[in-house]
Amino acid sequence: MDEKSKPRHTPAPPGTGDRPTLKTIAFMTGLGITTVSRALKDAPDIGAETKERVRLVARQVGYQPNRAGVRLRTGKTNVISLVLSLEEEVMGLSSPIVIGISEVLADTPYHLVVTPYSSSKDALAPVRYVLDTGAADGVIISRTEPKDPRVALMMERNFPFATHGRTDMGLVHPYHDFDNEGFAYEAVRRLAELGRKRIVLLQPPPHLAFHRHMRRGFERGIHDFGGEAVPFNTVDIDNSLVEIRAAFETLMRGGDAPDGIVSGSGSSSIALIAALETVGKRLKHDVDMVSKVPSAVLSWLRPEVITMREDIRLAGRELAKAVLGRIAGRPAEELQSLSEPL
Repeated sequence: MDEKSKPRHTPAPPGTGDRPTLKTIAFMTGLGITTVSRALKDAPDIGAETKERVRLVARQVGYQPNRAGVRLRTGKTNVISLVLSLEEEVMGLSSPIVIGISEVLADTPYHLVVTPYSSSKDALAPVRYVLDTGAADGVIISRTEPKDPRVALMMERNFPFATHGRTDMGLVHPYHDFDNEGFAYEAVRRLAELGRKRIVLLQPPPHLAFHRHMRRGFERGIHDFGGEAVPFNTVDIDNSLVEIRAAFETLMRGGDAPDGIVSGSGSSSIALIAALETVGKRLKHDVDMVSKVPSAVLSWLRPEVITMREDIRLAGRELAKAVLGRIAGRPAEELQSLSEPL
């Protein structure tokens, strides 16, 4: 076969069969690699039409920047690390907060990495790993303690972070929190309006910061509305549903049974309801309940329960904005927010 009769092959675009690169986008748009790179970085000297064309092709081919290359060039990882406890997964809080954070990061170069941990182990370990290895540009932590060693360490290292919850350390840092004090106070008020006098609180664990807030609101409500607080300290919202149900059955069978309940957790409320019905009590008849919830599910299943919602998805969005703001150098006092019960 002579040269003229040999079949001719059309050159394949760069990276065919491999991970799409800047060369792939340059080939498909007819632009230079430098122009493509600058367009993706929103450089001011690149026209809006060119930027849109480059971004469209990048989305179509599934282009993602090479993180190792970005880190070598800029010293950044473009990663935000979300440190979540396994208790939050059990209570159904992890998915909404991840969604909220992801909504904000979607229009940025940053990617979210979720690092789970158990509160029974060293809660400082995931944060220390990020700081020591440079695995992320910013960290979001939750379930803060009044004197939180994670906050102290990141402040000491001048590392960008935001907390889901406040601390009591005299340190100004970015946070988003829910008004647990306002929730508990309003819950007692609602129960008092229904004529309930003996009120019990299923509270957060004592070592967490929002335990203080919820407890303070509950006690203020009891004082202002003339109720009586029924002691219930054998379990908290971190106990298993089986343990909560057993402890509440014991309380309801005793001579100190309440007629009003404030529950700090929607999932825990299910165990409380099961305990009530086991001992022959009925919601809205013998007992009224106000519960904090992350979604409308409990009110769908048991409309007798008065619910106040904490918008966890909103919390995720606010936390993402806060940590990005800190990375950009904004003052921490401008990156603090508090949401009200819905």
